[in-house]
Amino acid sequence: MLKVLYGLKNFEGKSKFKTWLYSITYNECITQYRKERRKRRLMDALSLDPLEEASEEKAPKPEETGGLDRWLVYVNPIDREILVLRFVAELEFQEIADIMHMGLSATKMRYKRALDKLREKFAGIAET
Repeated sequence: MLKVLYGLKNFEGKSKFKTWLYSITYNECITQYRKERRKRRLMDALSLDPLEEASEEKAPKPEETGGLDRWLVYVNPIDREILVLRFVAELEFQEIADIMHMGLSATKMRYKRALDKLREKFAGIAET
């Protein structure tokens, strides 16, 4: 919230306030995630138990998780964020593009490719 309060003076009104707020939140979450990941890697490197390190690096199997998470493990992190912003946050493509600092056409293309990849994966599972 402090970043939002301090950043209000920089809000130019070129986009919706909601989009600007999502952008700040998204960027802060990414920063925190990267810090935690670096911290986890350091702890893993210092760990005396190599089995513990290997178990944390594995992605959850689709059968072990439910809902949207079950399918999002099959797409890369940027495409995952686009899908989440579109389906969960119900944002428009322009808002997603602004948040992700991407062009509108690039955002739409990544969205389409991510959906195509999920469809291919789902078709493969449905056939078995």
